[in-house]
Parts: sequence; C-alpha cells; structure tokens
Amino acid sequence: MYKLVAFDAYGTLFDVYSMGELAEQLFPGNGAALALMWRDRQIEYTRLVTMSDPDAEGSRHYLPFWELTLRSLRYCCKRLQLPLSADCEQQLMAQYAKLCGFSDSLEVLRSIKSKGLSTAILSNGSREMLSTVVAANGLTPYLDQVVSVEDVRLFKTAPQAYTLLLKNFPFAKQEILFVSSNAWDALAAKWFGFDVFWVNRLGHPFEEIGESPDYEGKSLSEVLAVV
Repeated sequence: MYKLVAFDAYGTLFDVYSMGELAEQLFPGNGAALALMWRDRQIEYTRLVTMSDPDAEGSRHYLPFWELTLRSLRYCCKRLQLPLSADCEQQLMAQYAKLCGFSDSLEVLRSIKSKGLSTAILSNGSREMLSTVVAANGLTPYLDQVVSVEDVRLFKTAPQAYTLLLKNFPFAKQEILFVSSNAWDALAAKWFGFDVFWVNRLGHPFEEIGESPDYEGKSLSEVLAVV
C-alpha cells in the first residue's frame, strides 16, 4: 500500500534523552531534569520561530536547529542554575551530534529497504547535524533521502515542512506512511494528509484534539507489520 516510509529523526530514530547520562556526569543530581527541559525548550523555540513569522518564504527569525539546540542548552542551564563551562557545553553538544539510535532503528530501516520501499527522514534538524547522527548510527545505506526543513526555513508542524516529502519524492500523500514518536508531529502529519504511525514507547494517551493516528505501537519494530 505504501511506497515511502518517512521517519521523524529526534525522538523517533534517535534517543534525545540519552543525553541524560552525560548530563548527570557533568551535573550530578540534575542530569534527567536537564535532558527533559533541554528537549522541551528546543521544541518551544522551533514553535516560536515558526509561529511568529509563518511566511511562505520562511521565517525571518529562522535559526538552524543546531543553533536552537545550543541556545536551549544555555537557557536551561541558567534556569537550573548549573555552571555551564565552555568545556561542558562542548561535550554536551558533541554528544548531541552523535545521539544514540534506538535499538531497533537500524533493523527496521534495513527490513523496509529489503521490501523494495523508499525510506526517508523528515526532520527539523539541519542537514549537517542529520548527516552526522545518521552516519554515526550506520543508517546511511538504508535511507534514500534525509530531508531537512532548512529548505523552507519553517519547522514542523508548519504544513510547508511536510510538503517537502511530496517535493522530494514522486509519490502521492496516500502512498506515504509517516512515522513519529512525537504526538504533536504525528497529529500535524495526519492533519496534512499522511497516514501516520505513532511510536508510543511510554504508553501515553494521544492528544485530545485532531484525528487519532492510523497505527500505534510501542516500538519502531511494529511498523514492519504495517508495511
């Protein structure tokens, strides 16, 4: 039924909270809190940039995701009153560049490619940081394209971000399955018109607005039963 399976990157293929271990080493007792706040602030900044100027040519407030990630880290350390030295900052950002993939990410992509389907990432991440994290986890051979919102200078959940899949592949909306572990991303992709698989690892309820995802599972591996 599907010709393309497109994945969100951060939180879906790569574990953004794996930063907590290093953060705990650098700031004992605060690692988990920093990792959680860092992710929330990062997403909040993407929304602020996009909603404040949702221009068809891109937001004039746009900053690459890497820069927003760095500034989010600095904000959170100030908020938590953690002494972020230049060395600590460098260590944390270097770790973020090579986030750990989830244990089933590689095998799922490999299996989908073996079925003759196209695969892609559609991410808020900048091209350079996506290239680095994809290569670090050995996923490059199993992805046809890595699509970044840099091309529209608007972050998800702007419709222009999801349109990039239609521009980069010769497939109709109904031929694309979008996979994300972020409920807000899954919801926006569903609103855009894609069929959606929500990877609900933590057993959370789905959002109370919009349509439910077409499929839901506790791991990436469950996507294989759909395709």
